[in-house]
Amino acid sequence: MGEPMGEAIGEPIDTIEKGEGPAKEPVPLHTPPKRRVWGPPAVLPAPEPEHIPAKTTATLLLVTVLVIATCGLVYELLASTLASYVLGDAVLQYSTVIGVYLSAMGIGAWLSGRVERDVARVFVEIEIAVALVGGISAPILFLAFAHLSWFRVVLYGIVLIIGTLVGMEIPLLLRILRERYAFKDLVARVLTVDYLGALVGSLAFPIFFVPRLGLVRTSLVIGGINALTAIASTWLLAEEVKERVSLRVRAGFVLALLIAGIIGADRITLLAEEGLFADEIVYAKQTTYQRIVVTRGRSTFQLFLNGNLQFSSADEYRYHEALVWPAIAARAEAGLPTKNALVLGGGDGLALRDLLKHPGLERVTLVDLDPGMTGLAKSFPLLRNLNEGSLHDPRVKVVNDDAYVWLADEKNAQTYDIVLADFPDPNHYALGKLYTTRMYALMKKKLGPGGIIAVQSTSPLFARKSYWCIARTMEKAGLEIAPYHVFVPSFGEWGFTLARAAGTYATPLTPSRLPELPFKLRYLDDPSLRQLFVLARDMASLDVEINRLDNQVLVHYYEAEWKRYL
Repeated sequence: MGEPMGEAIGEPIDTIEKGEGPAKEPVPLHTPPKRRVWGPPAVLPAPEPEHIPAKTTATLLLVTVLVIATCGLVYELLASTLASYVLGDAVLQYSTVIGVYLSAMGIGAWLSGRVERDVARVFVEIEIAVALVGGISAPILFLAFAHLSWFRVVLYGIVLIIGTLVGMEIPLLLRILRERYAFKDLVARVLTVDYLGALVGSLAFPIFFVPRLGLVRTSLVIGGINALTAIASTWLLAEEVKERVSLRVRAGFVLALLIAGIIGADRITLLAEEGLFADEIVYAKQTTYQRIVVTRGRSTFQLFLNGNLQFSSADEYRYHEALVWPAIAARAEAGLPTKNALVLGGGDGLALRDLLKHPGLERVTLVDLDPGMTGLAKSFPLLRNLNEGSLHDPRVKVVNDDAYVWLADEKNAQTYDIVLADFPDPNHYALGKLYTTRMYALMKKKLGPGGIIAVQSTSPLFARKSYWCIARTMEKAGLEIAPYHVFVPSFGEWGFTLARAAGTYATPLTPSRLPELPFKLRYLDDPSLRQLFVLARDMASLDVEINRLDNQVLVHYYEAEWKRYL
């Protein structure tokens, strides 16, 4: 029956035999404790290829803060600038867009606290979302304005989305960085870099992005930077981010989409602008200061600045003859020649064209802010033919400067027989300053003996308060005025103001006849000249406030009056 069970149980069992046959190897059941061997430390396995040293990672993450702060501010400025371009009233648009954007950032900061797991992965996903929505924001807004009646809903909706996403970025990064810095150092460094990024964005936007790239391409480029940041973050946070390949594919797709947009940015802009203008666009350029568009119909062309019509070749001569010749006629009736003139604004060269026709004129100084405008007037065939090459005339000196700053510069001490102010309408504060008591006082100082000023003054019919605000502001600056108007079919009734230093003069300010000329003007003759200074009852004087730098009441008048018609 086999061996007795007692014997087997009574023997100590330390090993069991492995295998069969004569060479059986004992296998211990209890592993004895290992002895500690002193010597060089064991070599650890090499880190994963995506591992980056902790100190380097922390530094690069701070660079990420700089990048996203810069991009975030640029998105804010893009929306504000675009809204001011298409809606006017820059102060209102900047105020409302910035207010919505900052509020949305607060919402985003609150939402970031709801993220409890996979913080690094969520951060990368937020970056991808910012890249997509922010990158296409300007193209979408331009197209929406051209083709949708509810543009403001789209505007504030996009601002709300971008602001919320941007508001989540920094809090999430703070949580990622808190294991790498002491709390006091963490907050100080992140906020310092964040504010520095805001400075970089605020400087780069007007100095580089807008003049070099334009609004649409800037939006797409900044979105591309966010997409690249998302891709880089998957390496920086390799130990904390799962599904890295999926995130890189998504970010790469967004980046490719934005690059395609950058390549086709001009076509996107043209598509949007074709919805805004009735005629074919033959020239479009974003300069440092404004968007210039030229459109052409069957027999005419038009110039638009920031979407506002500046002239039509069909009837611009009426406007420019009314701006130039009453001032020359007033001096001629006083027995004074017009030898030198100053033109403020008028970079299209059309007022210059009429001035240069005057036989006695010897020299003209043109001060216009935008070299892009004066360059177009010199080189674009349609405009150069219309202004008859006036900017190439040797009697003309072109100065690209802010007229307000240029007049205030004591180095520009020369005086002039006539000063013509051909500025765009005061539809925002940067232009409103050109219609203040300070501006007119500076213009007055530029007048020589018997000097005359002529100012385009918007419509006395459609913007009656605005017109008389300009006139009364000139009076407040110590000028004697003579209001007048002309009918320009493209604009309707349009107003001007003739002025000279208040004092005792032997002749009236309002001229009754043109000077002797070896040619005939297209519109003005002696009877029509006298008719300019007759204002009907619906254009008569109103009680208005004075436009000063600290109140800019003219801009408020202008916006309130013109929004009824536009």
